[in-house]
Amino acid sequence: MAFPIFDGHVYLSIRTPNSKEKDSGSPTSDDVNSDIIPSASVLKQLAIGVETTKIIKSMKDLMILARDSSLVKEKSGLSLSAMKSFVVGEKEDKFAAEFGRDEKVMSFIRSLVDPEGHLSRRKTRSRLDTTTKFSKELHGAPPETFVPELAEAIGSLKTLRKMALFWSRVVVELRRLWCEGKHIPGIPPDEIPNLNSCLLHQQLQVINCCISRKKRRAIATESLDSVLKQAKYNADMSPASGDILPASPLVYARISSGELVLRLGADKRLENTTLLDTGEPVYTPVMQEWPLLTEDIIKETEEFVLRTGSVGAGCSQLLSDMQAFKAANPGCILEDFVRWHSPPDWTDDESKEIVDGDISPSRGHLSTRMQKEGNLWLELWVTAKPIPAVRQSPLYYEDLSVEGILHGLENISPSGLFEQLFLSLLSSGCAIAEARISSNEFLYKMFKECKDYIVLVCQSKKWVEKAQDICQVYETMVVMALNPDKVMRLMNAQPDQTPTKEEPNNLWKTASKNPTTAQSSTMFSKKPPKPIAC
Repeated sequence: MAFPIFDGHVYLSIRTPNSKEKDSGSPTSDDVNSDIIPSASVLKQLAIGVETTKIIKSMKDLMILARDSSLVKEKSGLSLSAMKSFVVGEKEDKFAAEFGRDEKVMSFIRSLVDPEGHLSRRKTRSRLDTTTKFSKELHGAPPETFVPELAEAIGSLKTLRKMALFWSRVVVELRRLWCEGKHIPGIPPDEIPNLNSCLLHQQLQVINCCISRKKRRAIATESLDSVLKQAKYNADMSPASGDILPASPLVYARISSGELVLRLGADKRLENTTLLDTGEPVYTPVMQEWPLLTEDIIKETEEFVLRTGSVGAGCSQLLSDMQAFKAANPGCILEDFVRWHSPPDWTDDESKEIVDGDISPSRGHLSTRMQKEGNLWLELWVTAKPIPAVRQSPLYYEDLSVEGILHGLENISPSGLFEQLFLSLLSSGCAIAEARISSNEFLYKMFKECKDYIVLVCQSKKWVEKAQDICQVYETMVVMALNPDKVMRLMNAQPDQTPTKEEPNNLWKTASKNPTTAQSSTMFSKKPPKPIAC
């Protein structure tokens, strides 16, 4: 079998002429500007990463290939044992020695080690709908979140070997945060996956959601144990004193026979609602939460349903809700559950009826579909037992789900990872640029031309083929955001260079004449060496 050979230092060929100055520790203008808006050079690094790793199946394979190449190119390459020690986090000095001079990388890792800290250093000062729109159109990730910051850190590295090693470390830290029950910084702690974002952002949302759910389950379990403990105490004390202890409505419910029954798994009282048969207040139960679905899981589920015709997941959720409702509301009937769970299937009668000579309001009735013979809800209600949610068989296994995600991240395809990072950083940079340009009517019109072109290209399936053009347009947007006055003077001096959708290159050529970007405008002209087979 032939294996491709990669130069571990392939990225050095596209660094700026100031790379020596940067390596010496002196700050460059690119370093300063990257604190305001993501650098175009970082975006280009990610674009080349997409192109040069297309034939590599996983990040693990990339790490092995890059390590082997590094051993050929430099005698100081890490040994396999040293790499294993790095991956499991046993030798922090190895990581510091390898990445100590990469400030973005070290800052990112520190944010994972201390997740209570703030991840992002910049603020977009942009409207929420604008930033959300960019990430939706480009299928990236919202600005100031984990994925764009990760993209900047990885894109700032010089070699494939470093990229692979750093990604391994990131996955190790994500696993540690999960095991310790700590939320991933820069990701909402309890928000269902946003299908408009990239898959990586969705998966990180799932991990944080699972952490929050486990915490809520622990609280619900503690609350249930407290109720059972109080009930046991009441049972032990009543015979000794000969008195009947007053019943708390939150702990006990009186059923139609007059007997007090323990109320389990109740969350809060439903206002102005009582059970039809007993007149007891209705309590909403603590329920099992719906499965967390990312775009890949949804696709798999749809294919399974089409192939088998199964709808079992929905029935399982409905049965679980019924059991939880019965536990929280002793003496309830199906009509009570329907009134709470599906109000459109219940109609209150306004007519009056005579009962034992007294006029009283009618109870109401179920919808036609609920009264049909063989109705699924009725069948499930008969089989449902009063079991609180925390004592039921889980509908969604958080541990299994997160383990599957972490395993997938360990073996993610490099090209697929770099694509997501590229689009996320691009959408983040566009949002930041818009926030800085929006007050200038003339520049904002130019910005819109650039943005429309980027969105149009990125929404096509073959956008990678035009990554060079995308990076050049983005670089123009960066110039407009950082040096609006100079761009205005330049455009006024050359009025014939106004950009159009048909010829966006006019704008690139004009902006590239700005002295602040003269050096960086040639970065992408140097093509990286293509992989070869031996």
